[in-house]
Amino acid sequence: MSDDVRDRFEIPKEMRSMAEASVEQARKAFEKFVASAQAAAGSIEERNATVRAGAKDVSSKAIGYAEKNVQASLDHAESLLQAKDVTEVTRLHSEYVQSLMRSLAEQASEMGQTVTKAAIDATKPKA
Repeated sequence: MSDDVRDRFEIPKEMRSMAEASVEQARKAFEKFVASAQAAAGSIEERNATVRAGAKDVSSKAIGYAEKNVQASLDHAESLLQAKDVTEVTRLHSEYVQSLMRSLAEQASEMGQTVTKAAIDATKPKA
């Protein structure tokens, strides 16, 4: 090709218009995609915050229960050290086990309610 032909090469107006329209459509589609991705990311962040809050509540309840149970065990051990005879040791231990079973049942019920609430909150649709 001669230099004149290369210098005079032009894209026909119709092709240029079509290409420009295609680029504009692609740009708009990409902008919509980015906006949708940002909205989805925001929704995920909100959901994660809800899940974290529920997990924190469950965790703090579990730690509270552990502290209470360990304290009860230490109190029981101390009371056993003060026992006067085997009959008193047996009575103290029986009372401790009954108290522990009631406490564990209450804790399990409360923990179940807390976990259920956290799960419900985590799956609620965001307005």
